[in-house]
Amino acid sequence: MPGMTRAATGRPEEEALLGRPRQAAFLTAGVAALTAVVFALVADHGALVRIQRLDDAWLRLMISGRTPPLTAIAKVFNVLGLVYVTLPVRIVLAGFLALRRRWWHLAAFAAAIVLSEVLIGSLKGVYDRTRPPGSLVATSGASFPSGHAIAASVTVVAAVIALVPAGRRRVLWGAVAVAFSIMMGLSRAYLAAHWLSDAAAGILLGTSCALVTALVADQLQRRHNRRQRPARAQHPVGVPPPRRARSG
Repeated sequence: MPGMTRAATGRPEEEALLGRPRQAAFLTAGVAALTAVVFALVADHGALVRIQRLDDAWLRLMISGRTPPLTAIAKVFNVLGLVYVTLPVRIVLAGFLALRRRWWHLAAFAAAIVLSEVLIGSLKGVYDRTRPPGSLVATSGASFPSGHAIAASVTVVAAVIALVPAGRRRVLWGAVAVAFSIMMGLSRAYLAAHWLSDAAAGILLGTSCALVTALVADQLQRRHNRRQRPARAQHPVGVPPPRRARSG
């Protein structure tokens, strides 16, 4: 139709990652600040002594409350956090976003995963904290922060942001993602694979990675769209471009 722009007749513009970027920025800043505080406290020797007392008390509580059904559930969570599970899930989610051509959503999801994986190894090396004794599952490497908790939280939170449109549904699914992350963290402490503080730090770090990358991708997407719209509006479909006057 005359006067209709190419943006209107072509593929619809990809919806923004975040419906309310200002509120998202406040949430991201709060979670990131809390994450930084936890990591700073664990890095401080005096604070770590007090944290260790809480960790020891929690471990004793977990050991005293162990039952076969709870142990079986915790071991299921242990399997869910292994790379043999998280990697295929991440690949499937990324493939789905690519097939739907949701490139900005894919970028936010992939960036969150990559950032978290880089931080897991480097932070474990920096803190080099010893794991609790008597783990019920096989473990390797340093204890802080919990790799399972990071992997679980960053995957589910980033997936909710990338797959669920902004609004009430995203809030509901986000609550489910956070609940799953907490369950993963508690299962690590229950199995004595990690201290409670390891799990808490992992949940916060994974969530921070998902929120920060989504916020950055959203801002880049909005800037990109603002640059594209004026250029598209200059070429309305159905109206031929003006002919140049012939010389001579």
